[in-house]
Amino acid sequence: MTHTAIPYDKLRRQVDEHPYPLVFAAISGAHLYGFPSPDSDFDLRGVHVLPLQEVVGLDLGEETVERAGVRDGLEMDLVTHDAKKFFGLMLKNNGYVLEQLFSPLIVYATPEYEELRAIARGCVTRHHVHHYLGFADRQWNLFRKEDPPRVKPLLYLYRVLLTGVHLMRTGVVEANLLTLNADAQLPYIDELVERKTSGPEKSRLQAADLAFHEREYQRLRVELEAAGERTQLPEKPGGKEALNDLLVRLRVGALGRPE
Repeated sequence: MTHTAIPYDKLRRQVDEHPYPLVFAAISGAHLYGFPSPDSDFDLRGVHVLPLQEVVGLDLGEETVERAGVRDGLEMDLVTHDAKKFFGLMLKNNGYVLEQLFSPLIVYATPEYEELRAIARGCVTRHHVHHYLGFADRQWNLFRKEDPPRVKPLLYLYRVLLTGVHLMRTGVVEANLLTLNADAQLPYIDELVERKTSGPEKSRLQAADLAFHEREYQRLRVELEAAGERTQLPEKPGGKEALNDLLVRLRVGALGRPE
């Protein structure tokens, strides 16, 4: 699916109904990863800003806002975190929030969004490898539990492993599997993506495929561990002071106009 095929106008209407001011909202999930099916929902992720009175008062605001449902004919899942929570995750080797922040599929953005992205580049550390190793192990366990196994969790597994390897080698967050595979050159990825995006009738695998994919999982996991050992990324994240300064400005109402 190309970026032009994404119904940004409908997604923006969903974002406009958010109960709090937003710093940004972007598309994550299968659309970001490069293998949406015809029936894939739209995963919207982002950062909102609780007003000061809902942070210091007795009635606290929603630290995490979750909304799901069908709107304008689209199945959507919207999850945003308050800026303080999101910034804290950025400093804790959480690759998932960085993938959201660096998603090229932007539905809504303020000037502070670009500032946040610039700070985030200094938050990447060598310890992000543990995020991707753990994520890959969970995806493999999900894949192995299915009978018959589906293509979707397998694609998520390969996406996670290749994202982790690329991050350790370059310091750049890249979540699109097709882009990642341009370097990795795994010959089976295109076929798996085609099966996933063609619809549910082709989304199952034969049991005979399991042994091959287990070997590939183990091989790429070793490759990710090795990339983590050789990486030149720093030991600790930077940007804490800059994030604190941005949070204070956001909290007191200095949120810029959206782009």
